Amino acid sequence: MSRALIPFAAVAVLSVVGALAPVPAPAAAGAPVNSGDVAWMLTAAALVLLMTPGLSFFYGGMVRTKNVISTMLQSFIAMAVVSVLWVTVGFSLAFGDSIGGIIGNPATYFLFRGVGGATNAALSPTVPLALFALFQLKFAIITPALVSGSFAERVRFSSYMIFIALFTLVIYCPLAHATWHPDGILRRWGVLDFAGGTVVHMSAGFAALAGAVVLGPRRDRSRQPHPPANIPYVLLGTGLLWFGWFGFNAGSALAASPLAAHAFMTTHMASAAAMLAWLLFDGVRGLKPSALGRASARWWAWWRSRRRGLRERRRQPLHRRRVQRRRQPGRPLASKSSLDDTLDVFPCHGVGGMFGMLCTGLFASTAVNAGGANGLLYGGSALFLHHVAAMIAVAGLVFSLSYFLYKLTDLISPLRVDAADEGAGLDLSQHGESLSAD
Repeated sequence: MSRALIPFAAVAVLSVVGALAPVPAPAAAGAPVNSGDVAWMLTAAALVLLMTPGLSFFYGGMVRTKNVISTMLQSFIAMAVVSVLWVTVGFSLAFGDSIGGIIGNPATYFLFRGVGGATNAALSPTVPLALFALFQLKFAIITPALVSGSFAERVRFSSYMIFIALFTLVIYCPLAHATWHPDGILRRWGVLDFAGGTVVHMSAGFAALAGAVVLGPRRDRSRQPHPPANIPYVLLGTGLLWFGWFGFNAGSALAASPLAAHAFMTTHMASAAAMLAWLLFDGVRGLKPSALGRASARWWAWWRSRRRGLRERRRQPLHRRRVQRRRQPGRPLASKSSLDDTLDVFPCHGVGGMFGMLCTGLFASTAVNAGGANGLLYGGSALFLHHVAAMIAVAGLVFSLSYFLYKLTDLISPLRVDAADEGAGLDLSQHGESLSAD
């Protein structure tokens, strides 16, 4: 048996053992099913799932033509791998009976036993537990897909599948349990994560950072930026992500409620304001309104330069610099660091997740979410301090565990493709396919 199949064989063995294990006592039922909440949560779950294909277009459009198919497939395959793991044991690890507030009992919902049409008082008081489990699955799917952008254009496909399986079971599920389960250690501590700022974005961001460290830079990385393969793909992906994000955020209210409406409104207005802010920021600097910048607001755009070196440009009068900005096509400033986070996953999700945790500790208000707590600006100093401590702990833990899992994956199956395969492109070397008409 190929070593690459070992993790999946282990899951198969666990499935057989779990099927023979005693069935745990059923959890306390919640209120009767609320049809309005069910309708909204079915819609929200579908919206969140749509975000992963949207991400595939978003990422696929930004890499080079020879790696588009491979990059997109890394998002799509996450839907299959994580779904099977979630039904087998992932949901139990994330939302099963708590073991020390750190992880769920894997036998609680093993193979989705007891996950049916009844409500659950602790997890899904007004919707079927099956619907809650499937809604949470969509979050588990997109998280490792986000990570894939950090090592795009150089990872072996079979090794990537092993890593996302290990990441889901070892990092995502315990972090989801600690943060979202009623008995989770971070939840009991008062840490608030309404829609995945900690569980999804910080875990993806720091796993991405570890991946960029372990895999190293692309072999043909140079100071000349590579043109994106397909800008319309990026725009299409952006539209799908924006659309799906309404389910991601508003669905996290777990009900068709005023809180869901508030999250829905905030999601749209924050996205619109960010796009306009980026447009104005580039305009002040004399830059053209690029489609890529509007769609992604990618971190490296802060450091865009022109054909002349920075030192030479700074010596010129301000009016000459502005004229040159309008006339000359831009390019990113080459990084002096050897770290190659291909699609800036850590700046977008790792830094964004940390910023979100801090802002939640500052601005959280029970006037908006009665089930939450007040942040520092509303007298909740304890919440802010807990968020700072949790942010540091999660960052260190996720980075360390991810680094270990990359090394473990590399022992099972080499992470990087060889130089010849990387030069030919992953589409051909990993999948035997190409966008080329030849």
